[in-house]
Amino acid sequence: MSNSVEIPYSTTLLVRDTCLCLHVQRAARALARLFDEALRPVGLTNGQFSLMMSLNRPEPPPMGPVANLLAMDQTTLTAALKPLQRRGWVNVTPGAKDKRSRLLSLTAEGKSVLAAAVPIWQSTHAALEDKLPGANGDGLRSMLLALC
Repeated sequence: MSNSVEIPYSTTLLVRDTCLCLHVQRAARALARLFDEALRPVGLTNGQFSLMMSLNRPEPPPMGPVANLLAMDQTTLTAALKPLQRRGWVNVTPGAKDKRSRLLSLTAEGKSVLAAAVPIWQSTHAALEDKLPGANGDGLRSMLLALC
């Protein structure tokens, strides 16, 4: 006698058609590919663009708030910073008050790359919002924020 459990194929179809997590993951991957392709001419991925944009502040932020904004842990943030540091686009420096903390800032070259990327992001983003039913980007953002 077999102890294997059979899950009906109808359950597979139900999950495929209704799972919010699956649909959000698929949309996120499609958006990532779209923005990766658009930002390729300036040498950025969509994740690098978001990270660099999160550093575009009047004062260098510490790692914790940046990691929270980007919904990642500090280890993942450290790994994401490495290629940007190697390219000379981001500086990571010890905090003035607590030498164990790290402050993140864009270099002049990083700001230049980011400035070149912004118009690409703007046009890609506008085209994407135009494709939404009713061009309702605000509604989609509101629904996504409700999930966080």
